Amino acid sequence: MTRRVTIADIATAAGVSKGAVSYALNGRPGVSEATRAKILAIAEEMGFVPNRAARSLSVSTAQAVGLALRRSARTLGIEPYFMELISGIEATLSAGSYGLTLQIVDTVEEEMEVYRRWWAERRVDGVLLCDVGIEDRRLDFVADLGLPAVAVGGPVAGARFPAVWHDDAEPCREILEYLHALGHRRIARVAGFAHLLHTAQRDAAYAETAAELGLDGMTTVHSDYTGEQGARITRRLLSSAKRPTAIIFDNDVTAVAGLGVAHELGIAVPDGLSIVAWDDSPLCRLTHPALTSLTRDITAYGSQCAEALLAHIGPPPASGEAPAFSVQFRPAQLSPRGSTGPARG
Repeated sequence: MTRRVTIADIATAAGVSKGAVSYALNGRPGVSEATRAKILAIAEEMGFVPNRAARSLSVSTAQAVGLALRRSARTLGIEPYFMELISGIEATLSAGSYGLTLQIVDTVEEEMEVYRRWWAERRVDGVLLCDVGIEDRRLDFVADLGLPAVAVGGPVAGARFPAVWHDDAEPCREILEYLHALGHRRIARVAGFAHLLHTAQRDAAYAETAAELGLDGMTTVHSDYTGEQGARITRRLLSSAKRPTAIIFDNDVTAVAGLGVAHELGIAVPDGLSIVAWDDSPLCRLTHPALTSLTRDITAYGSQCAEALLAHIGPPPASGEAPAFSVQFRPAQLSPRGSTGPARG
């Protein structure tokens, strides 16, 4: 096994003290520019890799961002949204020489304890808070800790730290107007967790638009975003006396499960049922028929969230202008495909 190159090795090779090497490697004053350049060149030639823990102690930074998710590992493995979000976060953090510390938790109490421990041990420089709730006690808890944070979702009323969010209302209006134009009057929705802020925003937008369009009540059933619950709810909806002619699903996993149930019951899509899914993904494009979806660039969204956090935890910009406190990301766009068509029921 190759021995790790140390600061002492570089000091010996450069003919300087270990202190001088430390100053040069960490960009601190105390050595001439010529000496700094010599030390950096030798460090690169020797393949020196800084020890993350030691560096965090010397420069008071962990060079890491934390992300705690209340999702099962199995759910994360099949849900494209989080994979794309994390991909975007990672890309931006890596470009800034930051790492991502990811932890799966079961409860909000466990999540808050993770934040407390991370910050007490200075294991992260900031965190990204996902699944923002209507009444979310994590927000004040993290702010009270003094832990830099960015909310992935919003807008958050009275927030004490930045948020990056989508407009969830306008796409809801677009979906209903599209289905209404196709002649659909009995429309149902398989929604996500009722306590989440974006779910509540969608609930309100759908209800308002349905009333404006004169729809005979829109049935909404909340779920946990899993395929199992999506299938059970869809089966119940399609087995009712006045089954819907169109169903909107709040994520791609439940939409694919719903399509499977329609096939199981012998209901043709789109002739007997139209299906719309939030968050376009390869899952939506590989089904038969391909699913009409709300398309948004989740990878770019994750990147924007990471940029907002790095700006929040970094030094003030040279311009003196403070980073944007609330950033609205571009809204989702409807992508019609083969799963929607004129109402026939």
